[in-house]
Amino acid sequence: MAGARCSTELKKLPRRAFQRPDDVQVFGFTVEETARAARFRANNPEVRLSVPLIDRRLRKVDCFAVLETAGIARPAMYALGYRNNNCLGCVKGGAGYWNKIRRDFPAVFVRMATLERSLDVAICKTEVGDVRQRIFLDELPPDAGRYEDLDFTCGLFCGEASDA
Repeated sequence: MAGARCSTELKKLPRRAFQRPDDVQVFGFTVEETARAARFRANNPEVRLSVPLIDRRLRKVDCFAVLETAGIARPAMYALGYRNNNCLGCVKGGAGYWNKIRRDFPAVFVRMATLERSLDVAICKTEVGDVRQRIFLDELPPDAGRYEDLDFTCGLFCGEASDA
């Protein structure tokens, strides 16, 4: 409910140890993450937050188009069509993500399915009949979930972002 433990250990705790009260913290939230930025502000009132991508109305695909124009390659997971550059086999992934991992990285899928069984904990949720429930990866139907690759075409504000 409070997010992945790895986010706390690898992002939040180091940021809190390093930050000073007068810092302005710049986060790369895109316009699709406006609600996430608002939650961050509400949960961290002591942080002076700057969100330049939201301020410029940039979507994730606009950011990738800007990078492409500059000749900067996308990180490997994005290049493979993943929506985030999380750790390989992220426990926060849904059914579509895990089926994509099953296709792209079968050994990672098997390792996590084996770990789930050894711990007797299912990390994935999917629809079973009319009910959304947790399901072990080794029981996950190969067609469960949706995971369309991101379309990285430049959007309405891409040109403006390149000029900034």
